[in-house]
Amino acid sequence: MNERDVIVVGAGPAGATTATILAQKGMDVLLLDRDSFPRDKTCGDAVPSGAIETLGKLGMKDKIEQAVSRGELYPLDQMYLASPKGHELIARFTRGPNGEASYVAPRIYFDALIQQHALDSGAEFMQAQVKEPVVENGRVVGVQARVNGSTETIRSKLVIGADGVTSVITRALRPANNKHIDKHRAVALRAYIEDISEIPKTVEFYLYDKILPGYAWIFPTGNHTANIGLGMRLDIFRKQKVKLEELLRIFLDFPDIKKRLLNGGKLRNIATWQLNFGSQKHLQYTFDGALLVGDAAGFINPLTGGGIHNAIISAQFAAQTVEEAFAKGDTSRETLKVYEERCRQEMWTGMKRSYFLQRTLMHFPFLIDFLVKRMKENSAFAQTFLSKL
Repeated sequence: MNERDVIVVGAGPAGATTATILAQKGMDVLLLDRDSFPRDKTCGDAVPSGAIETLGKLGMKDKIEQAVSRGELYPLDQMYLASPKGHELIARFTRGPNGEASYVAPRIYFDALIQQHALDSGAEFMQAQVKEPVVENGRVVGVQARVNGSTETIRSKLVIGADGVTSVITRALRPANNKHIDKHRAVALRAYIEDISEIPKTVEFYLYDKILPGYAWIFPTGNHTANIGLGMRLDIFRKQKVKLEELLRIFLDFPDIKKRLLNGGKLRNIATWQLNFGSQKHLQYTFDGALLVGDAAGFINPLTGGGIHNAIISAQFAAQTVEEAFAKGDTSRETLKVYEERCRQEMWTGMKRSYFLQRTLMHFPFLIDFLVKRMKENSAFAQTFLSKL
């Protein structure tokens, strides 16, 4: 029977990066996604320099530079942050050790870059709608997928779930009592605006009462265009009984924003999505024959809503763990559990701090005003935004 080494379900940054690393190590990797590439993905589109640095080490430096020269990735120099009382902070981004910048990188371009690099590294791609993992005797041994109108069983030694917040792999494998709860989730709306006077090379964050502990953002993409949107914690949103589209219009009517609209605020590609934070304890990321990466695991920063950098970090740990498991000839959860420990050691301190700041923003917004007004970019609050977009 034709059995692959690894099936990676989902070809976004987490899945494509994992596939890249494993293929570069000589493994037979099948990368599956329900969409062909390039394709859009609802997101704020901000990518910090740390993620760019890692992708460069995997051989993507030239691809990224070419995308920047084509105008697909918009380089950033600084961030602007407005506190609940209107105090302002402007802070410079730190570049990576080799001059790596942060970018606003629309996912229609960014994801296609990484997916193509996975193929160039030796992974095989197939457009397929994965329906569920195949489980035999308690072990994942492949997936069932809809391919060209028919359902197929594709077998592998190990399956990696990288299919986002609505992951079919996560839903099938995590026990019912091991799911994200609403206070560790968020809902967000994103649109592209085509007539705004942007602040060059600056991402903007606006914290205001109606959406605390969330924020609104303006992330420029050049030529009077930007990714614009807002996000709220899910449990708070459910209580408010207000539509995200209405909250966005309120934001666009702010005097300081409205005067920057060149033609009234022309929006396109409005979309909503949900996010799962990495701040909830004791969630399971590994199973017999499978593990989860990126948004499928729930590695999104609870303060900033950023997930791309953590997705790429988790991809590195996943690839390392898979290589070790194959060397031992053992893909049981007991062997794969070291992946959970690696992720927790790398991410948990930052997730815990971000969740603390998020709750502080919700209950004591005056403290955030103080941090923005007095401590400026030296505060842990500002540094979280600077490092984990």
